[in-house]
Amino acid sequence: MTTSLAGTLIVMPALNEEASVAAVVREVHAKLPGVAVLVVNDGSTDNTTVEARSAGAIVAELPYNLGVGGAMRAGFKYALAHGYRNVVQVDSDGQHDPSGVVRLVEELQTADLVLGARFAGEGDYEVRGPRKWAMVVLSGVLSRVARTRLTDTTSGFRATGPRAVRLFAEHYPAEYLGDTIESLVIAARSGCVIRQVPVAMRPRAGGTPSHNPLKAAKYLARAGLALVFALIRPPVALHNGDEVVTA
Repeated sequence: MTTSLAGTLIVMPALNEEASVAAVVREVHAKLPGVAVLVVNDGSTDNTTVEARSAGAIVAELPYNLGVGGAMRAGFKYALAHGYRNVVQVDSDGQHDPSGVVRLVEELQTADLVLGARFAGEGDYEVRGPRKWAMVVLSGVLSRVARTRLTDTTSGFRATGPRAVRLFAEHYPAEYLGDTIESLVIAARSGCVIRQVPVAMRPRAGGTPSHNPLKAAKYLARAGLALVFALIRPPVALHNGDEVVTA
């Protein structure tokens, strides 16, 4: 394990990912030797747990589907309980290249939350239509909230440092898009430093995409609502030792 990854936990939310999860876990272990991997089985009805364990992952099983936000909150709680400083979210469908984890974690030396940005000059990932429009609007608004330029606010490839891990263990949102949009608002308003680094996105290795073209129009409206609710909710206090910080 590289020095920069000491104390880092990889958390992989997984819903019916038996086709890909074992290969992703093995790739993480191969590219990031010594790093612990926690697969959070989010109410799967297939053999996700069996496949993940066969590849050497720790598995936490949720009794029913909570969504990515609920799965990640479980991951943050596990990290706190077992002494991990950093948490890196990696998709269990193979789209995230584990090689990028090192760069994300290194950026945590001067930040609390680091996004792997798909639209920051690396790779050829692109979206079109209503979903693209939503992402442009979200990036503009959330860049102002976070006081830094963000181009990919819905990225699920992200690293979280100690202050944000404590915050998210109690306050990570489980609502639709809350794990991306609202979590950024919560972190920014609590005084967390947010940054992004460019990453390349790969095709899914298996499973079923969470969105398809027929849902693109709905995505625009739901993303807007998620942003509105995130902005109108009161800030969350971030306990920094004996100091309580709000923004």
